[in-house]
Amino acid sequence: MIGFDLLISFIVILVLQFAGMVIFSFITPFNDLEELSKGNNAVGLAFGGKFMGTAIILGVAAYTNSSILHMALWFGIGYLCLLFTYVIFDWLTPGVKLSEQLKNGNTAVGILLLTVYVGVAFAMSSLII
Repeated sequence: MIGFDLLISFIVILVLQFAGMVIFSFITPFNDLEELSKGNNAVGLAFGGKFMGTAIILGVAAYTNSSILHMALWFGIGYLCLLFTYVIFDWLTPGVKLSEQLKNGNTAVGILLLTVYVGVAFAMSSLII
C-alpha cells in the first residue's frame, strides 16, 4: 500500500510541476521552448529558475502535508505568489522590460530572475504548513 501511495504522490507531483511550467510559460509574450531551442541562455536561466522555484514550493508542500489535496492547495498558493513575483518585479523595474531583455538574450536578466524565483520560493516555502 505504501508503494501505491508513493506512486500516486509522484504522479500528482509530476502533473503539478508540469502544469506549473505550462502556466508560467503563458506569462511571457514569447514561446519559452522556442527560445530554448534557439539556444537563448537568458530564457534558459529564467526558465530554470521557474522550474526550481516551483519544485521548491512543491517539495515543501509535499513534505509538510500528508494529504494530496492539502499539498496541492499549498502548492497553488505558493505558485500564485511566484506568478505575482514576475508581474511585480517587472512593474518595479520600469526601465527594464524583462520579457524583451530575456528574448534578446540578456543573460544578466536571466540570472537575476533565476535568483528571484528561487529566493521567493524559499521564502514562500517557510510559510507552508
